[in-house]
Amino acid sequence: MKHILIVEDEPVIRSALKRLLENNHYQVSEAGSVKEATSLLDQHQIDLLISDLRLPGAPGTDLIQLAGDIPVLMMTSYASLRSAVDSMKMGAVDYIAKPFDHDEMLQSVQRITDTFTVDHAQANDPAPAVADGVIGQCPAIKKVFQHVRKAAPTDCNVLIQGESGTGKELIARAIHNLSPRRGKPLICVNCAAIPETLIESELFGYEKGAFTGANSSRIGLIEAADQGSLFLDEIGELPLEAQARLLRFLQEGEIRRIGSVDTQKVDVRIIAATHRNLKKLSQESEFRLDLFYRLNVMPLSLPPLRERGKDILTLADAFLQRYCEKMHKPLMHFTPKAIQALTTYQWPGNIREMENVIERAVILADDLAIDSDALDIDLQLVSIDSLDQDAGKGHKPGQDFFDSTEEEGLSLEDYFQRFILEHQEYMSETELARKLGISRKSLWERRQRLGIPRKKTHTGNKAGN
Repeated sequence: MKHILIVEDEPVIRSALKRLLENNHYQVSEAGSVKEATSLLDQHQIDLLISDLRLPGAPGTDLIQLAGDIPVLMMTSYASLRSAVDSMKMGAVDYIAKPFDHDEMLQSVQRITDTFTVDHAQANDPAPAVADGVIGQCPAIKKVFQHVRKAAPTDCNVLIQGESGTGKELIARAIHNLSPRRGKPLICVNCAAIPETLIESELFGYEKGAFTGANSSRIGLIEAADQGSLFLDEIGELPLEAQARLLRFLQEGEIRRIGSVDTQKVDVRIIAATHRNLKKLSQESEFRLDLFYRLNVMPLSLPPLRERGKDILTLADAFLQRYCEKMHKPLMHFTPKAIQALTTYQWPGNIREMENVIERAVILADDLAIDSDALDIDLQLVSIDSLDQDAGKGHKPGQDFFDSTEEEGLSLEDYFQRFILEHQEYMSETELARKLGISRKSLWERRQRLGIPRKKTHTGNKAGN
């Protein structure tokens, strides 16, 4: 039986909700304030927390962090997009306006409890950031954090994979800083930034007279990292000849400078990173398969920003605070339009792109509110293929939504209905659900509740449009 904690200061509403849930086979505890709820969270294993937004003493949003991994459903009589966005931004999984329909409440509760399975052993100990600058609470990034904490104390080689701008170097630094080598050097090398003719001499060093221009001996970057860690970024760009020498080093733990006949032992941990598929490259004879297996002892896969859910707004807030402080400006905030843009945009450049966008917005901002226009990002809500198909219609998907009336007084239900009606002609059900941050099942349920029929897919030749 799922255990639900209700936090509501109005006894009548609290009792009615408790009775509704108990009649539908849920175990229920109740509290009238954040303080009372905190005590109950320590005493019981809770599967879902339903809280009013406005409570005496402290707001219900304070419970979002206190709940850890326990999902939080927020209730409020103030059904505006701003209050909804604020609570979702802090980590609430859903939002419901009072007075709520009983069926609507039960559907939300069932959907959330079916979707979120709370590991009570870790519910009050959410995975922390592993190093300064590494932020996130989504399941994918938590898994990365867990693997980093387990791999860091060892000397195993690590291969970090992920799109450009996802934070691969930050993870590499975290591994080094959490390892016994943290007092020794971490040498970072971008394999794509060094000319192919120089990569071997840069990595392995050379002796005086080894080649024209070698007027003195020089140690390589591997030797410089002795007793520490070597981070090889964009390892997929390493030339095949250099790959062979790197493989020998990994096998034997020794290097030989160019022009030397002597080898020397070095103790270096290798952390590599790439945005390319090394296994596929090896099948195309562009990367040595034996080197791939040597590097791939502990693989870490970093999710793209577009798949990190509420981490998007957490990161955006962190960057906003950082650049306001750096530029000695008052702390700014994002408008609902800006939040919609941040969560809708696909972020092809990932975290690096977001950081640049927010830094530019802070520089150009004339007041404390940062609107979507200040972010200056492409707000297209459909794929390029869809745009090409409908270009002849003269309609820009999403433009009416952003240019229409202010969302300040727009309820979530109104927002949902308008979004579906304006975009269902150009987007599949899967795309609509992803943009709204809900499952396909939840999308279907809300369509039924709001009486929004599903748009039938039209087939045939559109050449005449």
